[in-house]
Amino acid sequence: MNVAKIYGIHAAQAALDHSADKIQKVWVDSQRKDKKLLSMIGQLKGLHCTAEPSDRKRLDKMTDGKNHQGIVIEIEIPSVHSEDELKHRVKTMTEVPLFLVLDQVQDPHNLGACLRTADAAGVHGIITTKDNSASITPTVCKVASGAAETVPVYQVTNLARTLRWLKEQNIWLMGTSGNTEESIFSADLTMPLALIMGTEGTGMRRLTEQQCDFLVKIPMVGQVESLNVSVAAGIMIYEVFKQRSK
Repeated sequence: MNVAKIYGIHAAQAALDHSADKIQKVWVDSQRKDKKLLSMIGQLKGLHCTAEPSDRKRLDKMTDGKNHQGIVIEIEIPSVHSEDELKHRVKTMTEVPLFLVLDQVQDPHNLGACLRTADAAGVHGIITTKDNSASITPTVCKVASGAAETVPVYQVTNLARTLRWLKEQNIWLMGTSGNTEESIFSADLTMPLALIMGTEGTGMRRLTEQQCDFLVKIPMVGQVESLNVSVAAGIMIYEVFKQRSK
């Protein structure tokens, strides 16, 4: 069981809404009387989970001085899923698959933001590598705002091998590159799909790109060379969502 501390009104509310049964302990600032905090304390009482009154100094110490907004929750955080679990998920799916593949994306904020978008747009899971990639952490859970509990993260040892297996399951591999001419907005994205994103600056690794069935880019007219990976993933995921909604 992976237990960690999360903090802040938004993260705490997400924990209450999506993972109330995983909450272990709660500490609240006894001096704060704002409505949102009092509402959550009421929710906790309804769950027969007592919030331990604390002072701000103690909460500051528990969160290394971060902005806890008067509440800290010790909670069981989601575990990552295995390659075997990914294969079982793919083989038993009844809907058109959509997976997001993050090729060595290491920033937990990016993973958390990608999880949040993935949940909103119906992505069936995020695939990452075991090495050199962000995993599920309290930071990821805080940024994801509940999506870490609803969207599975699958960690694989050999990404190229996993991508070859996905192709064998008739899932198309769409890579992202600034060096291609095809726009994301002109591509047909209604087929079973795995959207592959690389790290900012360097993009996908060569072996990953070689597995792709086709490459697309986000058209850009400004001066910046690239978008943040979670922003780019959000644009592309919602283009898939839009096309499939039609």
